Amino acid sequence: MDLKNETALVTGGGSGVGLGIAKALANEGCRVAIAGRTADKLRAAAAEHKGAPPILHKACDVSNRDEVADLVEWFEAQLGPVGILVNSAGINVARRAVAELDPADWDRMMAANASGAFYAIHAVLPGMRRRGAGLIVNICSIAGRRALKLGGIGYCASKFAMSALGAGVNLEERERGIRVTTIYPGEVNTPILQQRSVPVPEDKKAQMLQPEDIAALVVAIAKLPDRVMVPELVITPRYQEWA
Repeated sequence: MDLKNETALVTGGGSGVGLGIAKALANEGCRVAIAGRTADKLRAAAAEHKGAPPILHKACDVSNRDEVADLVEWFEAQLGPVGILVNSAGINVARRAVAELDPADWDRMMAANASGAFYAIHAVLPGMRRRGAGLIVNICSIAGRRALKLGGIGYCASKFAMSALGAGVNLEERERGIRVTTIYPGEVNTPILQQRSVPVPEDKKAQMLQPEDIAALVVAIAKLPDRVMVPELVITPRYQEWA
């Protein structure tokens, strides 16, 4: 499927996996907009793409449902209906064990990782239903499939919620031509590593998945014919056990 002139909205697009996906889609000819919390960061990220059309950007805190609604309204005014939604916004915290986790941090993770994805999906679904087509890609985590001490209970719980959200929307919307893919990456070299309590060595980062690895998957999924669904996909670095 040719992605030229398709439209794509990427949350968490200011860095890491989200930015990698945005640039990969733009390189395929998609009209792309990225969203994140910091306008200056988004502006610099969008400028990394030198091709045409340019990547647009708008500040948005996905945990605020009104801001998400405004984001989608702005996107539709700038680029038209959202053809592809990528939910890549996500956070973690350093103090992750249940004995240490601040309830306020639990709330922040659930708001950004789970509710934020729901708000974005809820906002784009009316337009996708009118078109009878749409692709939603949720960037989850293997911590959304199995509880991992490394991820922490709050992060895992929020990603399990995102996993269930994707599966449920798929069940309800697939007959309307709307497809949902939830991608479960293992360790990825992104700025979220800065939120770990122990710094990650550079040689370890080099062995991890890179944003462009996940971006390549998203492009491949987006190019599949409408008759094809990829409900779930797990991707890990070679060193990380998954069985």
